Amino acid sequence: MKIKVLKEDLMKSINIIQNAVDVRSTLPILSNILIETDGKGLRLTTTDLNLGISCVFPAEVVDNGAVAVPAKRFGDIIKELSEQEINITAKKNNLVTVETKNCQFKLMGLPKEEFPKLPEFKDKEVIKLSEEGLKKLLNLVVFAASSDETRYILNGVLFKINKDQLSLVATDGRRLAMASKKLSQPISQSVSIIIPIKTIHELIRNLNDGEELSLILNQNQAMFVLGKVIIISRLLEGEFPDYQAVVPPASENKIKVSREQFLQAVRRAAILSTPDFQAVKLEVFKNRIVVSKSTPDVGESREEVAAEYSGKELVVGFNPAYLIDALKNLEDDTISLEVTEADKPAVLRKDNYLYIVLPMRLG
Repeated sequence: MKIKVLKEDLMKSINIIQNAVDVRSTLPILSNILIETDGKGLRLTTTDLNLGISCVFPAEVVDNGAVAVPAKRFGDIIKELSEQEINITAKKNNLVTVETKNCQFKLMGLPKEEFPKLPEFKDKEVIKLSEEGLKKLLNLVVFAASSDETRYILNGVLFKINKDQLSLVATDGRRLAMASKKLSQPISQSVSIIIPIKTIHELIRNLNDGEELSLILNQNQAMFVLGKVIIISRLLEGEFPDYQAVVPPASENKIKVSREQFLQAVRRAAILSTPDFQAVKLEVFKNRIVVSKSTPDVGESREEVAAEYSGKELVVGFNPAYLIDALKNLEDDTISLEVTEADKPAVLRKDNYLYIVLPMRLG
């Protein structure tokens, strides 16, 4: 293999694929990048056997070929090169030479045959999604997914597609977020899959505005085709909780408040939170919310935010991070928050979006 490539193109591609490198695996090949010539240029691929990322970018191919190189070391070499034009050569013994006009590195690689093959998705239905639309939906739910590995099935986002309706759901047991939108074209079969959270973060990182992606499924894997980037992921296997059962009926008593003012007040109160004293207190009155925080041996704060409310006055506590996560990702000027009792969940409900969060004890 012999290729000529620009440092900028190569570094951009390394940054796209590097998070699927498994440096802790007992299989040394998984800490490598597979470099191979492609009809369109050069293809880089990484995988940890659960997530695989592949990226094609332009290069001048002198001789076709493929080789696997240590990801960290190769990336560090390319990053530190001072010249833009780079020549990469791989010999039959897998010795890889990286050189510019004034600098040369040699690295021992591994044969392509040792690198795991990414699964193929032939003759499967293609689901078309707007990249911008999917990114917005993911940002509205991803924070609610669990990071507790003992609750494995909650370590991801549920994708449900019924005809032309896409719904995304995530929960960690203390909060639940659900967002939905219509697809540009309906699909022939209903879909219900759980995408792992690591894959979700890679998707968000690579989704662009104004583009369209393809989602293709096989028995236990999903492939997202985003132009020159392909992300393939194992699905989480198991039954997602019946989230519809925990959605409370709509309440007449809604707190209408400026999203930005409420967000900033909660953020300021959260400064005084500690792991042992997390809850921020909300006192809800007819025309205002008092957001306060008192933490022993730390300090206290109090702030009033104008609001509209017709229900009974109440006092309730919430983990401030759970409120901030939703508020900072919404775009509305005004939100309506349903809070009925101090021990009942709060619900933020709007067209195509639902966020439920459990309260915390105060004191």
